[in-house]
Amino acid sequence: MPMTVNVPAPRAGCAPRAAVRHLPRRAAAALLTAAALLTGLVPARADAATPTAHPSPSRLQRDADAVRDTGVTGVAVRLTTDHRSRTVRSGTGDLSTGRPVPPNGFVRIGSNTKTFVATVVLQLVGEGRLSLDDTVERWLPGVVRGHGNDGRRITVRQLLQHTSGLPDYTGEVAPHPSAAEYHRNRWTTHTSAQRAAFALRHPPSFEPGARWQYSNTNYVLAGMVIKAVTGHSWEHEVRARILRLLHLTHTFAPGNDPYLPRPHAADYQQFAPGAPLIDTTVAYLPFDGDADGSMISTTADTNAFFSALVRGRLLAPAQLAEMRRTVAVPGDPGTPPGGRYGLGLSWTPLTCGGGYWGHSGDGYGYMLWPATTADGRTTVTVSLHSRPGDPDTATRQIRATTALIDHALCDVRRAKDGARRG
Repeated sequence: MPMTVNVPAPRAGCAPRAAVRHLPRRAAAALLTAAALLTGLVPARADAATPTAHPSPSRLQRDADAVRDTGVTGVAVRLTTDHRSRTVRSGTGDLSTGRPVPPNGFVRIGSNTKTFVATVVLQLVGEGRLSLDDTVERWLPGVVRGHGNDGRRITVRQLLQHTSGLPDYTGEVAPHPSAAEYHRNRWTTHTSAQRAAFALRHPPSFEPGARWQYSNTNYVLAGMVIKAVTGHSWEHEVRARILRLLHLTHTFAPGNDPYLPRPHAADYQQFAPGAPLIDTTVAYLPFDGDADGSMISTTADTNAFFSALVRGRLLAPAQLAEMRRTVAVPGDPGTPPGGRYGLGLSWTPLTCGGGYWGHSGDGYGYMLWPATTADGRTTVTVSLHSRPGDPDTATRQIRATTALIDHALCDVRRAKDGARRG
């Protein structure tokens, strides 16, 4: 049974008090290091002068604190291996009360929803019910037309891979992000067809297949394709095909319900540099309500999903191979170089060699970043509960998050390698 060790989070603004102790590189020490990395506890020496040891913060905890120190109000990290799970937290889950971030609270997963949707589409491909080379026009006749956009020239594969060239609808529903716009429009709902129509007011960014560019419109249309093929909503198919199979009882698509279940941390958005943090825990429904980014989960469920996906529990080998066929993507500030994107799944290199599969998702006041090793045996998800108003701070927060992921996955690998050599 997985064991969770919850390490109390330091108060916001407080630096860790001690550095991680260095252990000698002997065979026995390698085994101890492996255990310490997964539990965060280094035993005191038997001949210690005092009866109670105060273990130094683990690197996972220190890295969570480093994310907090970039200005994030609250951080939660869950690291899962074959035999253990571990959660660390930092900062606060509520600025008004100072309560801690819940250890496995509900979180918005944003664009990680796309990976669930892509998985359903690929399952339908495996069942012979559609092809990745089908045009969008075949399943959504007349929907993608106007201003040079043409569904007869765009394939399902290009939707899932963000190589369709379709413009992003989100600029229409949040043209001037501000606290006033958030409060004025957060209850506004749109159908999938309306979201697609917003995007089609603009010309395509490039010819289909010419290059890669992220567009949420692609997955709104992918959700519509699922409905056209199955007769059921994408939410129904995700629930029936993935959530029930994996027993992900804390993961769901909320539709137009804007509230997070309890327990959850509050989310905060700074809409401009130097502006106050605004509580944005209530969803912004104009772009938090569809197949491109509406789902709610927990870090534990998110880890379980990405691990199961990469291990082949959800897709046949041929479809999983299609999902992993990647194209190069332009580097974003703060992200490691060399990133690639498949069909609803991204690939990021690790400093210790190889890389990890995952995605990321964000919205007003939150970011969730899951990552799993190529074999799916080690998975980590980082949840941030505030977003800054200036690009430089946002870049620092992403760098700190990706550094945490790199350290966590590489440290587990090194510990396993050391234990095997011992």
